Amino acid sequence: MENSRFSERGLHLFVSKLEKSLGIEVYVTRSRGIGGAIKRFPEDFLVEEILLNGSRAEIEAPKIKPYTPHGDNAQQRFLLCVLVKRNWDNFQAIKAIAHKLGISTNRISIAGIKDAEAVTAQHITIEDVNTSDVEKIQIKGLKVRPIGYFHTKLSPYHLLGNSFTITVRALSHTKREILERITSIVEEIKMLGGMPNFYGHQRFGTIRPITHLVGKALVKGNFRRAVMLFLAKPSPNEHPKSREARKELWKTGDFEKAMKNFPKSLYYERLMLRHLAKKPKDFVGAFRQLPAKLRTLFPQAYQAYIFNKVLSRRIIQGLPINKAEVGDYVIEVEPSGLPNPLKWHIVNQELKDEINKAVRSGRMLLAIPLVGFRQALSQGIQGEIENTVLEEEKISLKSFKMKRMPELSLKGGLRPALAFVGKFSLREISKDETAKRKKKVVMSFMLYRGSYATVFLREIMKPRNLIKAGF
Repeated sequence: MENSRFSERGLHLFVSKLEKSLGIEVYVTRSRGIGGAIKRFPEDFLVEEILLNGSRAEIEAPKIKPYTPHGDNAQQRFLLCVLVKRNWDNFQAIKAIAHKLGISTNRISIAGIKDAEAVTAQHITIEDVNTSDVEKIQIKGLKVRPIGYFHTKLSPYHLLGNSFTITVRALSHTKREILERITSIVEEIKMLGGMPNFYGHQRFGTIRPITHLVGKALVKGNFRRAVMLFLAKPSPNEHPKSREARKELWKTGDFEKAMKNFPKSLYYERLMLRHLAKKPKDFVGAFRQLPAKLRTLFPQAYQAYIFNKVLSRRIIQGLPINKAEVGDYVIEVEPSGLPNPLKWHIVNQELKDEINKAVRSGRMLLAIPLVGFRQALSQGIQGEIENTVLEEEKISLKSFKMKRMPELSLKGGLRPALAFVGKFSLREISKDETAKRKKKVVMSFMLYRGSYATVFLREIMKPRNLIKAGF
């Protein structure tokens, strides 16, 4: 894979072309990475969700009896469960559970989307069901464990963060070298106050990184292009059958023929193709065949790409991400540790020292706009960076108000530039039983909601080839 070199500000480390295409253009740590690969097995990537109320979704069922709340039947509408999934996409898992229960997917709610190629435990609420029916569910790779009742349906608001236990395999270095490199990188991140809060690789896809490209076409109102990118843009890294089917559709534009050629595994593509085979020019209608939550991921991925690009530029230009400059946004941090984007301030010369005192003490964080039709850009040098990126993208903030698909419109908001990495523990450095003369390392850490484990892992590993490294 071709790589590009940054020499500005001493950021001399290689960043892959694929990462650059996701807006991630820079490392903040200078220490050499350990290399290796993640996600060789689902068990190499363990995720356990933590709610604001302290409830932790555990992969292994706890030995003590789970909490059951008191209350009348009116308070027992939303059954709170732990969903443990292995190698399952969130949307497909919810669909499978709803099918088993004979209910609409709208009655199942989650707090956060979890990795597919992993073993994950998360909370879900299921509306108006019997506990006994849920306990009977048997689906390979899925477990649903009722633990009580919740006062409302779950939403991202209820999520505090996630605890990760990650195994990195195929390491070529000595135990001492691995330990020294990881210790050095973690110390650099600690000194900075956290890691850059990039949107992670799975937000866009790495095997076929098109989510943000589809989103860009949607935001620009080019629905035909959005459909063709989603259905027909091939990737050298996907299954040959899928790749050939996409190539054929790209060449012919024949949706009816594509319906026969596309593998059954391309479930969402086939949903769209079924519609387009009957109405070949109804591209908006084709997108509306997808689940509403999945549809919104496309413009959100484009919004995330712009955020990543802006954050990369700030770092490359030598502006701090752990300190505010005049014209920057800052947001307040709640006692829980979560940032509150609704409590924001714009830094002026008069307040700069006072605000940076709050930033140093962890009471405030530098924030960067998530572009949208209601979100004003930063001022000062940061505002210039944001305007330059929007000009390069040939996009305006008004573009995010999408008249033909209003349900995809994005108001915008603010996102911290820095993400805190908590409870880091280097658990084990040992022989990799799956590879000759190689080592593996097991580490655990906690991230607040909205931050990505792969962004931390890229600093630790410094992968030259994202695909081979398991990203």
